[in-house]
Amino acid sequence: MAALSSSLVEVTDAELPAPPRRPSRDATRGGRVARRRTLSPQAITDAALAIVDREGLDALTMRTLAKSLGTGPASLYAHVASKDELLEMLMERVLAEIRLPEAPDPEHWFEQLLAIGRDIRRVWSAHRDLARASFARIPLGPNALRVSESMLGMMRAGGLSDRAIGLGTDLFALYVGAVAYEESLQTFDQWTPEQVAEYVGDLRRYFESLPAGRFPNLIALAGAMTEAGGEERFEFGLEILIRGLIAVSADEAGAELSPPLR
Repeated sequence: MAALSSSLVEVTDAELPAPPRRPSRDATRGGRVARRRTLSPQAITDAALAIVDREGLDALTMRTLAKSLGTGPASLYAHVASKDELLEMLMERVLAEIRLPEAPDPEHWFEQLLAIGRDIRRVWSAHRDLARASFARIPLGPNALRVSESMLGMMRAGGLSDRAIGLGTDLFALYVGAVAYEESLQTFDQWTPEQVAEYVGDLRRYFESLPAGRFPNLIALAGAMTEAGGEERFEFGLEILIRGLIAVSADEAGAELSPPLR
């Protein structure tokens, strides 16, 4: 399998066309004023990420960001048009941390896709609940395009249909992001591993104590629904997702795909 690239990749957008912008509630704000030399997009992004890492996404506002930089909110708008644009800059910065193989490997594309799913989860989880910002957004910066291009190449190397790839890429990102966000909620609540284990045990016993005549299936499967840990649960969902894309592609092609499932 091809080696993974470094954990932080510098990507330039010099040769890329201007991406479309999402509608913003700040779109009616007046035109940008001349930039101050004391601020830069990188400094703003670094400060924003520090706030998210320390306090979470809800703590990030233009006001709190300006305060952390020792300036006023109006000064930020010389560099960032809106909160939406700030979040796009932040996601683009974080997506640079995702490790990708040098090239798709037709013999190991399945494992490569599993590996990128794990690494996307790792990156989101390293930045509190930032994964929430990815919902209902289509990141289009150079690093986001780099990740998308790699994933598309892996799926094409596996012989998946265009339809499965087009819809599956979005589903893949939603699944990994949702898991990372859910896990961040437990981080905010500051649950210890012991507290998690105690709660899961209580949950299993609750299911087992339900009236047998009304809830026979919940009782019978109480253990199966509560015994898996976070890693096993994530891996199960990720593999089911990829296997499902293979099954859909095979059904559309009317033939068995190669390489076979591991």
